[in-house]
Parts: sequence; structure tokens; C-alpha cells
Amino acid sequence: MSLDDDFSALLGEDVTPLKRDPIAPKTATKPSAAAIEARRRAALAATGGDGNPLDSADQPPQLQPYDFLEFVRPGVQAGVYRNLRLGKYELQARLDLHGLTVEQARTALWQFARDCQKNGVRCALVTHGKGAGREREARLKSCVAHWLPQIDEVLAFHSAQRHHGGLGACYVLWRKNSETRLRTAEQLEQSRKKLGR
Repeated sequence: MSLDDDFSALLGEDVTPLKRDPIAPKTATKPSAAAIEARRRAALAATGGDGNPLDSADQPPQLQPYDFLEFVRPGVQAGVYRNLRLGKYELQARLDLHGLTVEQARTALWQFARDCQKNGVRCALVTHGKGAGREREARLKSCVAHWLPQIDEVLAFHSAQRHHGGLGACYVLWRKNSETRLRTAEQLEQSRKKLGR
């Protein structure tokens, strides 16, 4: 029994199956130079035109000059965050944003983040100032608090201790890069061997 016979038996003699047109195989087409350029321009526009994924922060959530900055990603141990807050980690890099425009600070912070990750920095200090008494108070401080969580490599940040700038600066804890993780794993392995495990 053919497929047509099965179809007729199921639905009756007066119903006939639709005829199918042969389907042409799809052929891969290479995008045109204009399409590639349009995609490139769209990607640059999405990242602010300079490859920087931090948004322009025209209107970040407004902080006050004497507000504390605090942020921690899920999974960061409470003791690690406490030590960061207390300024117990060695500061391996510093960035001072005083005197910069918002756009200059945005560019500087993104470049600093890339440099810290490349060089295996774990803890850094970002000085943004309090911005007290300004026309738009705490503008850079508000922007920094808005931008840092957008950087995947930032695990946590908190306003600094007084001797490091207090409420005008913050400690930033960075995720380990692959080289640092490998070095840590090697050190753990050596420690295990010494202990005879």
C-alpha cells in the first residue's frame, strides 16, 4: 500500500494530498562588504564607538558625596569581602580620576580594568573624589559606582579606609586571570606534595 492509498483510506476518496514543490537546497552566501561594515558600525555604536562596553552614564543613579560605595557579586566569600572593606589587601594598582570629564573617566576606567586583568592585579584603588560642593555633586563617584558592576572581572568594591582616600576612593577586587589561576593551582599542588598528600 502506498502513501497515497494510506492517505485516501484515512481521509476518504474525495480528499487528495497537496502536491509539494521541490525544495531548493540552501546555499551559503558570503555577506557583502557593505553588510560587514554596517555590522561593524552597529557594534561600535553599541559599545560607545570606542570598544568600551561601559555605558555613557548620562544619568547614573545619583549618590551623595558622603555615601558609601559597596558591591559584591554572589559567590564572593564573606571573609574576602570583609578584608576588602577593611583595606587589608595589598594595593597592586591605582587609578586617579580627579580632574577628568565623565567621558575621560569612562575611558580611563575601562583601560584600567583591561590592564588590571592583563597583569593579574587582584586589588586596586580607584580615586574618584567625593564631589562635595560641586554644581553636580558626586558625579564621578556616581558614575564609578554605576560602571564597576558592568565589568565582569570586578568581583567586589567598597569605599576605602580614610588613609586611602575614604569616601573619595574605593577598593576594587578583581577576578583572577587565567595565568594567576594556574599559578595558584601550581602553588597548591606544591603545598600538597610538601605535606605528603
